Amino acid sequence: MKSSFKLFLSQYQSILDGISDGVLAINADMTIIFFNRAAERITKVPRSEAVGRRCFEVMRVEVCESACCLKQTMVSGEQCENVPVYIVRADNKRIPIAVTTSVMRDRDGRAIGGVETFRDLSEINQLRQAFFKRHSFENIVSKNNKMMDLFTILPQVAESRSSVLIQGDSGTGKELVARAIHNQGPRKNEPFVAINCGALPDTLIESELFGYKAGAFTDARRDKPGRFTLAGEGTIFLDEIGDISSAMQVRLLRVLENRTYSPLGATETLQMKARVISATHRDLENMVVRQTFRQDLYFRINVVKLKLPKLVERSEDVPLLVDHFIDRFNTIAGKRIAGVTDAAMAVLMRHRWPGNVRELENALEHAFVLCRSGMIDASHLPEHIRPDDEGSRGDVAMSLRDHEGRVILNALVRNHWRPMATARELKIDKNTLRRKIETYGLKPPEN
Repeated sequence: MKSSFKLFLSQYQSILDGISDGVLAINADMTIIFFNRAAERITKVPRSEAVGRRCFEVMRVEVCESACCLKQTMVSGEQCENVPVYIVRADNKRIPIAVTTSVMRDRDGRAIGGVETFRDLSEINQLRQAFFKRHSFENIVSKNNKMMDLFTILPQVAESRSSVLIQGDSGTGKELVARAIHNQGPRKNEPFVAINCGALPDTLIESELFGYKAGAFTDARRDKPGRFTLAGEGTIFLDEIGDISSAMQVRLLRVLENRTYSPLGATETLQMKARVISATHRDLENMVVRQTFRQDLYFRINVVKLKLPKLVERSEDVPLLVDHFIDRFNTIAGKRIAGVTDAAMAVLMRHRWPGNVRELENALEHAFVLCRSGMIDASHLPEHIRPDDEGSRGDVAMSLRDHEGRVILNALVRNHWRPMATARELKIDKNTLRRKIETYGLKPPEN
């Protein structure tokens, strides 16, 4: 039967040599018995050298020992389909490929070999990097329309020296935006100094911002420069400015109006040269109405306002962010995680992400700890975002389809159910939108 398997492959040699995907076949001992022309091109290994050698000696897949798709298929009989892995070619260059495997059986159902097809993903990865470049600003990635509009104006904001107020829920990336503005501005080589106003009491935040002189208070044994001094002509980032007290609001307003300040215990006045970027998760306009935040200070910090959407409002960005964080964690951890499985992506798409982008980042960092190599699966993700029971798995499997419906529904709500405006935002034809509305049974709320 083994000889008939080889005969079958040899008869189809010319056909298999004509396809663009690499094809190899192995016997039960994992020895290569067939290697087509595309496999030679992708691996840089001549057919004459590949046939007769063990599969792992030729393919040099980085997960050969721990998660070999072909070995798993031979053992379980279950096919792997388009699994991304990395191989090391004969010229020692590391490239990404997508692998599909199947088992070959004799008439009695015994496994006598396996077939693996694979395609080079290098060009796709290059296109992916170009896509990332078009949909990113510094370390912020998005293809959401609101975020893309933000990317459009950020260069002009960065070029100015005006005060900026960034509003958004915790975890939406307010400090990332502040750093991006600083890094794209004319004083990017000057310091970027951040302080979390909500984490310090009044007595400490004043000394942290303005510094103090030796002897200004107990334990002040030497001069200490404040954050405004350390920022120099760069940027000072006042995070959670909505949490400062009324007394501190008055002091900060005076600094912003006069561009001068004095360290605690000092008699001299220092010039404030830094650009001020503020951020908060609070609704400052409402706080002004309730008189818990000074209106004059609000106007001072709100020359340019940037509002960041929640992750649930830009859920189309989840796959993009997943790729972004995987690339980053691969670099930090020295791993070669290829991506996430469909099951894991379904779980990630289903979760509502109350902690926004920061929660997604933490979830993937958790997965990196548990996943040694290959692909991140649902079991590697934190328990609190996974389905609670077996019965919910069918719903998770459908969540990718559900996700499209949710994106369309969110766009319809944003555009007050106007089909033309929604189609323009989603960049689809109005007839396509109509069909999808019917498919998902979307209806405007009854008045």
